[in-house]
This record gives sequence, structure tokens and C-alpha cells, in this order.
Amino acid sequence: MKVILLKDVKGQGKRDDIINVSDGYARNFLFPQKLAVEATAGATKEITKKRAAEDAREAERRAEANAKAVLLKDKGITLQVKCGEKGRLYGAVTTAEIAEQLKAQYGVTVDKKKIEIAEQIKQVGDVRVSVWLYSGITVPMVVHVVPMEK
Repeated sequence: MKVILLKDVKGQGKRDDIINVSDGYARNFLFPQKLAVEATAGATKEITKKRAAEDAREAERRAEANAKAVLLKDKGITLQVKCGEKGRLYGAVTTAEIAEQLKAQYGVTVDKKKIEIAEQIKQVGDVRVSVWLYSGITVPMVVHVVPMEK
């Protein structure tokens, strides 16, 4: 019997998958637990439309991320920070500050958790960071840490 899964079922498939199962398994377990419905022609068409709409949204999100990547590629961010005489910072540059400067300088909103710094920035100078925009789309950037003018 062909059924459409309404929820993820361990060992069978994920939500909205159309799978073949035995009649007894469908009638005695999947249907009473509301884990699946019978795969009629109308339900199958509906799932196909839902998948097409999700694929279109996915393509749109990926295109938006690619546009951001092209905008940010080979660009740098300048951060002015308070520091001591030898260029040692009083604190450390955080990913939140980098995200804030990305928004201010380029108008690109990035979650602070999506910015990866190899090691803490505690010194004036140039540091390479990686900005994750979408699945498989990361952009390397340079953060120019300069002392604040007095």
C-alpha cells in the first residue's frame, strides 16, 4: 500500500515522503497513530505542489545568499577599538561587533553565530574571518582592527 507520511517515521522515511508499506502496518500502526494517510491521486498531487513550492523558496533563499556573497566577496570591515600603547585591545572583538559593522558598512544582516573567527581578536591588525550565509555558501573576509582616534 502506498502512503504519505505526515511525520518522520524512524526506519521508514521523512515527512511528505511517499512510501510502500504492508497493508497491516499501514492500517494497524501508521493510520491510528496519525503518522500517514493513504496516497490517493489528489493527496499525491498536493504533495507534489508542496514540494515544488518548497523548492522555489529554497532557490530564492539560495539566490539571495549568492547575491550577498558577491557583494561581500574580497571586502573588508573596519573596526575602531580602544587599545593600549602597543596595540593590545582592552577587551576582544566579538562576532556581534563584526555583524553590527557588516550591517552598518554593507547593509547585510548576518547572525552573529554565523561568523567564524579562528582565534580571539585581541590585537590591532588584520584578521581573516569566515561569514556563513547559507548552506554551502561562506565568504572569507578581512577585519581591519584599528585603534580609536583620541
